[in-house]
Amino acid sequence: MAWNMKSLEQSLRNMQGLSGQKSVSYSDPYIFSHVHLPAGFKMPKFEKYNGHGDPVAHLKRYCNQLRGAGGKEELLMAYFAESLTGIASEWYTHQEITHWHVWDDMARDFACQFHYNVDIAPDRNALSNLKKKTAESFREYDVKWREQAARVKPPMDEIEMVTVFLQAQEVDYFQNMMSALGKSFAKAIKIGEMVENSLKTGRILSHSAFKATS
Repeated sequence: MAWNMKSLEQSLRNMQGLSGQKSVSYSDPYIFSHVHLPAGFKMPKFEKYNGHGDPVAHLKRYCNQLRGAGGKEELLMAYFAESLTGIASEWYTHQEITHWHVWDDMARDFACQFHYNVDIAPDRNALSNLKKKTAESFREYDVKWREQAARVKPPMDEIEMVTVFLQAQEVDYFQNMMSALGKSFAKAIKIGEMVENSLKTGRILSHSAFKATS
């Protein structure tokens, strides 16, 4: 299994890009009906991949979850659809799966299909321009922002993350969140939520209120 993953990663590094789109259709949904989990092995609750994020990272997680089942290629292929949702699941159901003779065939097609997520990973400038939408709460916004921040390469330490996060704030938030500089991201969120509440109620938070979060 480890060798297959290394082979897949090397193929992606050597890949120059994809051209064209082939039209395929889903054929026999029971092609893996003869494949069964070993006796006593409990089906894991797969982490679902929805077409966003690094596809190779998902392949590694999936393989690790089935490691206890022996990691046989037929097992990996038979249950892979169970780890997909959204557009990733739609992609799978439109494939001619009889063309996948070994796990490497399936894994490589999957990784190539969703590799664009790696190519369009956000950078620091994109994060500083990721603004809070009017309809979303500050908590919803910070979760979304933090998920994107986790994709930045090279990764940011927490101090830089808070600095870039503050740069992304609108004026009302930015002016009242400066005390978050040098603090952890979790504390920056607490300060942001205090600002959100004060803006909703029309109250002006004192400097001592912000210091209480430190």
